[in-house]
Amino acid sequence: MVTVDIGSIMTDEVIVMDETQQVAYARNLMLRHGISRVVVVDADGKPVGIVTETDITRKLRVNGPDWRRRPIDKISIRRVMTENPVTVNVNDTPRDAAELMLRKNVGSLLVMDGEELAGIVTKKDLLRFFKDRCAGRWKVRDLMTEDVKTVTPNHTLSHVIGVMEENNISRVVVTDNGAVEGIITSENLSFATFEDPERGIPVERVYFISRTSEEKKRVRTIAMLTAGDIMTEDVIKVEPSVDASSAAAMMLENGISGLPVVEDDELVGIITKTDIISGIQ
Repeated sequence: MVTVDIGSIMTDEVIVMDETQQVAYARNLMLRHGISRVVVVDADGKPVGIVTETDITRKLRVNGPDWRRRPIDKISIRRVMTENPVTVNVNDTPRDAAELMLRKNVGSLLVMDGEELAGIVTKKDLLRFFKDRCAGRWKVRDLMTEDVKTVTPNHTLSHVIGVMEENNISRVVVTDNGAVEGIITSENLSFATFEDPERGIPVERVYFISRTSEEKKRVRTIAMLTAGDIMTEDVIKVEPSVDASSAAAMMLENGISGLPVVEDDELVGIITKTDIISGIQ
């Protein structure tokens, strides 16, 4: 395989914001540019942090300090960003980047050219590299995770969230007697708060897209929801004998980050972007 450097696969157009800005500004940047992370810089333009959709969702949930209950245009980005973002050199290799992502458990790396920010490399960039450069090296079975966290359609959403948080994962597979019925990812959930009119205290509420023929947006409190209410039913699956580069292509084509692995209609594993980039050598 021809050696390439990070500079050839990174995204060099990085969306940044000043560290004096508020969370609302980061949210607007993400929506406007269709991105899931923003780099935070100081007055000299040097990176001091990074903020992702997941950071905002998790850190602004109701439980915790009073500042979390403020409007997002009143909360400093410094409260939710991850400080000291992990960096990689522009001349390092994709393998270097993959190993660093896995070791640090992060989804992106800032790419530096000396003291200057040159770009950003994400798991998606490495997934694309794997698809193009690693065909024939691995089968899905070689890289997949066999220990899949599952729930049933009748599990409460509170239980689903608990499973995801306890295991630090961003997706669970919904099964019924071993057969895959759906999948729930962190993207299925978007948390907001409202004030209980009787008790006058913040209560967590979840917005979701109902998987009905009408595809209506619905709102219910968490206690009233089950996994079956919000799961994505049309799950794209893959067999363990498939080339892992084909699985990478399926993820890229469908804009997803994980595929349940099935054999004879039984769930036997899951393969994610993280699993795939572990195969970059």
